[in-house]
Amino acid sequence: MAKTLELQFINEQDKTVTISLDSPAEPVDPAAVKAAMDAVIAQNIFVSTGGDFVKKKGARITDRSASDIVLP
Repeated sequence: MAKTLELQFINEQDKTVTISLDSPAEPVDPAAVKAAMDAVIAQNIFVSTGGDFVKKKGARITDRSASDIVLP
C-alpha cells in the first residue's frame, strides 16, 4: 500500500491547491508539517495558476492500494 502526504493550501483566488509527497516518514509529526507549510507560504516557494499560496487548509495521509485482476 502506497502512502502519500497531501499538503493543502488556499491560493489568492480562494481555491484549494494540493502538494503531494510520496512515502512520508511515519509517524508524521504534525508540528513539523505545520512548520513546513508555514515556510512554503512565507518563502513563496510555489505559485499556482490561481496565484500565491496565502494560507494553510489542511494536511492528510492517503493510502492507495492496487489489486491485479486475472483475466482469462
